[in-house]
Amino acid sequence: MFVSVLLASAVLAALGLWGAWRALRGQPVVFVQLIGAAVAELALVVQAVVALASALTGGGPADPWTFWGYIVTSLVLLPVAAVWAMADRTRSSSVALLVMCLALLAMQLRIYQLWEVVA
Repeated sequence: MFVSVLLASAVLAALGLWGAWRALRGQPVVFVQLIGAAVAELALVVQAVVALASALTGGGPADPWTFWGYIVTSLVLLPVAAVWAMADRTRSSSVALLVMCLALLAMQLRIYQLWEVVA
């Protein structure tokens, strides 16, 4: 689980820094950033599959409702940011991407903490 959290966090941090850079320059999200968001979403899907496989084989977090709530919410946030970026072609789309990445990084920390309670 640690590797999947680390991988997703690294991709999200890079995407958030990119969004911050473009927001500071007053530029909207570009299509290449959306491809980066798709890579981050793929990392989150892999994380969900790893967590599901671990839970089905006997492991799992102490508080499964909270844990799976974070997992499902993390899978929804990036597509929301992508839709926002496609609809709003101003600087605020870069800010929205940055905020989503920061929220997802906080959720990654919480997911790891919930998982480690059992381990």
